[in-house]
Amino acid sequence: MKKQSGFTLIEFMVAMGITIIALAATMLAFKDATNTNQSVTLKSDLSDNLRAGVNLIQQDLIMAGTGIPTGGIPIPYTPGPTSCLGGGGAPINRPNLSGGLTFPVCNVSLNAVEPGWQLGPPITSPDSSAGSNTDLITILYADNTLALNSRMINEPAIGANPGCPAGNIANGGLVVVFDPNCIRFSPTGVQINAGDLIMFTNTKGNAIQEVTSVAGQTLHFASGDGLNLNGRSDPQGTMTQLENTNVVGGVNVPNGSFPPTTATRIWMVSYYLDNVTDPLHVRLIRRLNWNPGQPVGETIENLQFKYNFVDGVTNPSGQPSIPTGESESEIRSVDILLGARSTNPLTQNHKYLRSNFMTQVSLRSMAYVNRYQ
Repeated sequence: MKKQSGFTLIEFMVAMGITIIALAATMLAFKDATNTNQSVTLKSDLSDNLRAGVNLIQQDLIMAGTGIPTGGIPIPYTPGPTSCLGGGGAPINRPNLSGGLTFPVCNVSLNAVEPGWQLGPPITSPDSSAGSNTDLITILYADNTLALNSRMINEPAIGANPGCPAGNIANGGLVVVFDPNCIRFSPTGVQINAGDLIMFTNTKGNAIQEVTSVAGQTLHFASGDGLNLNGRSDPQGTMTQLENTNVVGGVNVPNGSFPPTTATRIWMVSYYLDNVTDPLHVRLIRRLNWNPGQPVGETIENLQFKYNFVDGVTNPSGQPSIPTGESESEIRSVDILLGARSTNPLTQNHKYLRSNFMTQVSLRSMAYVNRYQ
């Protein structure tokens, strides 16, 4: 018989061993590449998530105070010796996650920046101390893209200027009509929506109200609004203080008419964390006025702010809230800390990636200090 060519059993086993080793090495390299790709992807998403959230907070902080009167916008307020609310006044509701939160009861104004130390949900990062809560912040500035204040609502006729005769402020400021020849609303002009905040200004001062409905050229400011600004009878910070007065019995009594008055839309922007909608993926919320908040960051574990003051004496820095003797108008910069984790854990060890972002923002409209006064 002719010799049959082929592999011996030993040769076959050696070949199989080499093939298995090569396949194992290939699979290990593929697994390492997959893990590396997952890690890089999660880190990139985590970084983008943090940066997007911080960028939005920065943009709003940079605008803080723009178009806001020095010392803030007066709000309805009834002084009292013990509670700061006296005879029947009520604090202004503050936008937050769960409701039931108000601005400080002794505040007589809405300030450009209002700290909210530990008023948010608990910090969820593993290195947080027990009982530590996140912060929230409220920021105010005027909408400089809207020419609502380009003309007076009730602009009088002067010479050849016919003024705005159709403009009117009625019912103690609960109804405001804009002359379409002066300021025309949507769809061809200004867009005003329910929930917007409008600051009214004249020679008597400033007051702010929340729009409850819009009908053509008419804005309604019905009482019972979300912020609790409208229809108040407090002796300070209401539309009554902007009215003309008549002297009755030696006392100035509002007569229901208003001096020439302008209107400015104000943005009240609040940031806080939402751990209720999806507890496993806590979200950073940006809330505009009293409208529903919008998520701008996902899987956030920490949100904290520190405030740096310039009072010309001690200049306290790194403060979580307003120190005794200082005021919100003395805040010159804000330190932001935003912490987050990856959306999913790593496959190889089932652990989450974590990172944080810290930055400092100077408040453009509040940072100037005249050292020569």
